[in-house]
Amino acid sequence: MIDRPASWRMPTAKQMEKLAADAARRPTSAAAAPDAPLTAEYWESVLKDPRAGATGAQMRQRRLSEIQRHVLRVCCRRCERTVEIQTADAVRLYGGNAIWKDVAQRLLDNTCQQRTGRYEEDGCWPMLETP
Repeated sequence: MIDRPASWRMPTAKQMEKLAADAARRPTSAAAAPDAPLTAEYWESVLKDPRAGATGAQMRQRRLSEIQRHVLRVCCRRCERTVEIQTADAVRLYGGNAIWKDVAQRLLDNTCQQRTGRYEEDGCWPMLETP
C-alpha cells in the first residue's frame, strides 16, 4: 500500500483553469436534447437500414421465394446444432411456397442431442439466424 494523499490524483488549480479555458474555446456540438423531437433525416436513415426491413416474426412467416438471402441458417436452442442451406436448394427441395419456419423445423427434426423421453419435449427448438 502506498501512503499518498488522494489529492495527488486530482489536477492542480492551474491545470483545472487550463482545462476549463480549453473547453470554453471548443465549439459545442449540436446535440439534441433528450426530449427534443428527432429529425426527419434521422428517421429516414433508420428506415433505410436493411435491418429495419422485417422483424423476426415476419421473417419466420415468409415464403422461401420471398427471401433474398443467399444462405439460410437455423440452429437449435437446446443442442446448439446449426444447419445452413442455400436458398436455391431449399426452394428446390421444399418448393417456393414453403414457409421458412416450417422448413427450419424440418431441417432440425429428429436430430436433437438433448432427449428427455417425453414426446412433447423432445426435438430441436429452432432459432432462425440471419447470416
